[in-house]
Amino acid sequence: MLENSFGLTFFLKSPRKKTNVRSIYLRITVDGIPKETSTKYTWNVTRWDQKLERATGSKEDSRVLNEFLNSLELKVKKRKTDLLYNDQTITAQKLIDYVKGKVASKAKVLEEFQNHNDEVKALVPKEYASGTLERYVTAKSHVSDFIRFKYNVDDLEFRELNYEFIKDYEFYLKTVQGCSNNTSLKYISNFKKIVLRAIAKEIITTDPFKLFKGKKTKTNKKPMTAEELFILEDRDFAIERLEVVRDVFIFQCYTGLAYIDVFQLKRANIKIGIDGGKWIMSARQKTDSETNIPLLPKAVEIMEKYKKHPLCLKRGTVLPVLSNQKMNAYLKEIGDLCGFNFTLNTHKARRTFGSTVTLNNGVPINVVKEMLGHQSVKQTEEYALTEQVTIGREMQVLKNRLDRDKIITRGEGLSVLERMEREIQVLKLQFVTADSVQSIINNGEELLDIDLQMAKLRKIFNA
Repeated sequence: MLENSFGLTFFLKSPRKKTNVRSIYLRITVDGIPKETSTKYTWNVTRWDQKLERATGSKEDSRVLNEFLNSLELKVKKRKTDLLYNDQTITAQKLIDYVKGKVASKAKVLEEFQNHNDEVKALVPKEYASGTLERYVTAKSHVSDFIRFKYNVDDLEFRELNYEFIKDYEFYLKTVQGCSNNTSLKYISNFKKIVLRAIAKEIITTDPFKLFKGKKTKTNKKPMTAEELFILEDRDFAIERLEVVRDVFIFQCYTGLAYIDVFQLKRANIKIGIDGGKWIMSARQKTDSETNIPLLPKAVEIMEKYKKHPLCLKRGTVLPVLSNQKMNAYLKEIGDLCGFNFTLNTHKARRTFGSTVTLNNGVPINVVKEMLGHQSVKQTEEYALTEQVTIGREMQVLKNRLDRDKIITRGEGLSVLERMEREIQVLKLQFVTADSVQSIINNGEELLDIDLQMAKLRKIFNA
């Protein structure tokens, strides 16, 4: 990128103590921004011409110094030309860093990505789940394929990354790899962690993601309704594997456990809670957050059903849970047999617990948050998908309240009318006791009119 202004100056820097021997400094100014550094040389002020910015005299030491300053100036100008040729921004700091030997790192993207993945692998399962490592391995593979696809090389230097690279990578994921918008953003997020790591290690100074804004597509991950859950519970399966998978899924629906947590659930995690009932007391595999879940009768029933199952006895687990891949495959089969128009998977059970089983039955969201092991209520809010039954129930409460308010308002109106009628009757008696026939004649029509209006108001309030 072409700069608007450029200046290069050599000068003698004034020392704190008064002396004629001073340090020779180089100052570079680009677009009005100056940066300076020492040349590591000193010189006598009496043998220096500031207009020429060079040493004076014909002695050998003057000639050597001037040759050095000339070569340093050429070096800076060559670096400036290289930056311009490579379409990079020219700044005073970049040129000064070059003079000081602080050239940009030539660290490679995929090399650093692999270093990161090796560190994650070493911390599995202490700090990371195996699934986390698998995601980063896949993310690195996508970046590698993209670099080969676009640049026809095996790797790139970090300093070659820019906004265009990020946008092209996003487009590549959505087109060539066929990823959805949200999946693409997840892979980009994995890659961004590597870039931020490079910035922290001062491999690069600018963030190529600075202007990148990815927007997730809102997905409607509906839980099962109470009716659908009842259909699944009541269904008889002739094949044992389907019955086992169904029971594990139902157990998840009544406990909110994720697949990995129900897979690892041990008998030792079932303890007596503060209410004297059975509770699940464990930590989530994903976040290591503590979960305390009172067991509902259906969950206890399923747990007791499999306490002597060979696989449970062998593993020491509560339920004979299959691999996640098999669970989801069999759940799809179960969903088809039940006539569901959606796909059953292990995570839908967790959403069903969070919405249909708990929130829709009046359990406060902060309590549901604790049972699900979420870090914040915001996470739980994603599970709070309101069913039509809940909407109908809340609207009925509103309708009853409005009807009650209407009755109260009508009653207050009638009491006002009755008071007004009593006052009118008093006025009528006053007219009669005054024994003024003329007054009755003059005001009779008005009184009659008032009676008519009062009758109309009573009719309105009685409607």
